[in-house]
Amino acid sequence: MVLLEFSMSPLGKGESVGKYVARSLDLIDKSGVSYRLNPMGTVLEGEWEEVFAVVQKCYERMKKDCNRISCAIKVDYRKGHSGRLQSKVASIEKKLKRSMKQ
Repeated sequence: MVLLEFSMSPLGKGESVGKYVARSLDLIDKSGVSYRLNPMGTVLEGEWEEVFAVVQKCYERMKKDCNRISCAIKVDYRKGHSGRLQSKVASIEKKLKRSMKQ
């Protein structure tokens, strides 16, 4: 299983690009892939092909009306582990003996 964090946004569309990002989040939410939204991007959890297929759909949708797109992707693979969207945070909270802001 992999965790894939990505941020994709159009360039040349002004300071606020929320409407473009929201379209991607709609695709992500409907994909069935586990995810967590954060202020700077989105983390997907699943098999390699599955999570990259979601990124591809977001890209295909955005390029329909955006001439330039910036995308940053970070991937963490760990064999035999799933549920890491929650367990990675839980592990740190256990070590600190307190809840973290999310």
